[in-house]
Amino acid sequence: MLRINQVKITPKDFVERKEACLSKKIAKILHITEEQIQNIQIVKQSIDARKKPDIFYSLVIDVTLTDEEAVLKKCRNKNVMPAPEVSYQFPCTGSQKLKERPIIIGSGPAGIFCAYQLALHGFKPIVLERGEDAESRLKSVTHFWEKGELNTNSNVQFGEGGAGTFSDGKLNTLVKDKYGRNKEVLQIFVKAGAPEKILYENKPHLGTDILITIVKNMRKEINRHGGEVRFQSEVTDFIIEDHTIQGVIINEREQLKSNTVVLAIGHSARNTLETLYKRQVPMEAKAFAVGLRVEHSQKVINHSQYGVAEPEYLDAAPYKVNAQTATGRGVYSFCMCPGGYVVNSSSEQNRLAINGMSYSKRDGKNANSAIIVSVTPEDFAGEDALAGIAFQRKLEEKAYQIGNGKIPVQYWCDYKANIASKEDTGKNQPAMKGAYVFTNVREILPEEINASIMEGMQKFGKMIKGFDAEDALLSGIESRTSSPVRIHRDENLQSAIVGLYPCGEGAGYAGGITSAAMDGIKVAEEIAKRFAPY
Repeated sequence: MLRINQVKITPKDFVERKEACLSKKIAKILHITEEQIQNIQIVKQSIDARKKPDIFYSLVIDVTLTDEEAVLKKCRNKNVMPAPEVSYQFPCTGSQKLKERPIIIGSGPAGIFCAYQLALHGFKPIVLERGEDAESRLKSVTHFWEKGELNTNSNVQFGEGGAGTFSDGKLNTLVKDKYGRNKEVLQIFVKAGAPEKILYENKPHLGTDILITIVKNMRKEINRHGGEVRFQSEVTDFIIEDHTIQGVIINEREQLKSNTVVLAIGHSARNTLETLYKRQVPMEAKAFAVGLRVEHSQKVINHSQYGVAEPEYLDAAPYKVNAQTATGRGVYSFCMCPGGYVVNSSSEQNRLAINGMSYSKRDGKNANSAIIVSVTPEDFAGEDALAGIAFQRKLEEKAYQIGNGKIPVQYWCDYKANIASKEDTGKNQPAMKGAYVFTNVREILPEEINASIMEGMQKFGKMIKGFDAEDALLSGIESRTSSPVRIHRDENLQSAIVGLYPCGEGAGYAGGITSAAMDGIKVAEEIAKRFAPY
């Protein structure tokens, strides 16, 4: 198999006559006939917008030929080379037989991928999820957005699929993939119902509507292989003896024994982290970021990125911006949602947090992203491992108070002037899931953070025309960007509590769906290396 880099094709040709067009281009590049081509596989697809509005897809392609060795020998094109082969291999299992089934706490990406791999290899894991199954959870979340009545155990943060289910479903990651785990994650998603294009898109995404089906299908596969997923099963305590995990307590009454417990709890499982802290599980406060969501008309972003407001054959345009402020803090966009919605993602009573979400078509009228500022343990009031949680909660309480339980919103012009906004039907309007109210969002954050956001917005306005327009919308608070805690683990991915495996974003070892899923697979591998199936 040969790999060809930088194969250019227009979006129109890609949509309307991809196979025929690529076959001709490959034949021309390799100086062969089209009949010599046996198979074409797209490995990577990215957008080349350097000469907008003339936009191209730049593709990396693997091609199988009748006589590859002879073709490669004659070819002098630097973009043609033998295709590297990286295939994922789950390790051989250990010799020590498990006494009890492994327990996985949480069914977010880390937990469900860990369970999926263990189930496929005979370990029959038990997944404990405090929230509801995906379909019931959707009803609870929708009820909250419409009525404002919060289910603290089943919401945007908790339930089947984790926080990522109600997000844009972005699958890009900066994690190195020399073992093929990234590709394995994407292939499992496709088996569970994701579109095949996620295997090659440079910035693949799924969307909330598709994710709900995917996580349900993955659960069915776990069950089919002898695993078990239990909903409304909150782990309220841990049984630890002689620095070894012995089991867990569920819903304050049921005891479940196991010497192998995976902590895939997600970044918002604050009460679970408090319990672990009381049980002296080693952990530390870590840096994260806080800020606000910004909304623009998607047409504004399209025009800046593509050169046209309503491009044919292209999806809604994304963006990524970052800057260094005068104070040395980083300010940057996070979880950018083209054609998306700002959503009320609260999980605790009388505290308000928001996030961004898109459906698979990304066809909403607004683009949104978090504009966030780095904070470190030095910014927190306390010095213990949970100081970052207290920092988040204080901001979320302020946001709840300012909005009286609704999402606080403000126009950029009023944010700069530090005055409350009033809704103006002549200006850009929010695209939100959950009730909102115009007010003074600036009152939520410390002034040093506000100053960093203002400096960043002005710099971003020079990068993307219209980014700092007067009617750009700001809402708050974005406080759940990543875990404020890191639970210590050793080179075998275990805590100092033997048999306890901190895993994924909530434990401080991932940032997003794909990296969390990859970490879940890593933990499954470590368990398998040590043990034989139950």
